[in-house]
Amino acid sequence: MADSTELVMAQIDRAVIRRAVHRRIRRKVQGSGERPRLTIYRSLNHIYAQIIDDAQGRTLAAASTTEKDLRDATGGNIDAARRVGRAIAERAIGAGINQVVFDRGGYRYHGRVKALADAAREAGLNREEAGGQQEAEPEEAGAAEEAAATQE
Repeated sequence: MADSTELVMAQIDRAVIRRAVHRRIRRKVQGSGERPRLTIYRSLNHIYAQIIDDAQGRTLAAASTTEKDLRDATGGNIDAARRVGRAIAERAIGAGINQVVFDRGGYRYHGRVKALADAAREAGLNREEAGGQQEAEPEEAGAAEEAAATQE
């Protein structure tokens, strides 16, 4: 029998959980002068990206779907995230930054967050990481060709 003094389970909203996850990530991920941090904030309608030098506490480059040249019908989709990823990479390379540490901001590495990161890599950020992924693809293709040849 429930009375008015019964405790109810605590309700924690997603934003509080995301902020806690982001704090946990930030303990491990630090940006420096030679490899600054690329951080993402994702709202329902927009996506924002900044490149931050944590040693100096300065934002070195930024891009978001609120900017006139990156705005489209909506800023809350994967195409918009790709546009922002390409823009942040171009601005970073223009500022002399080729390597960054990726901070997903407490969001899962999926959907818009992944699209932004992949577009930034394709546009030239962290070329070594993108190169490692491209080298693995021919091996997989070779294995597929061998499997097809053995079936014949």
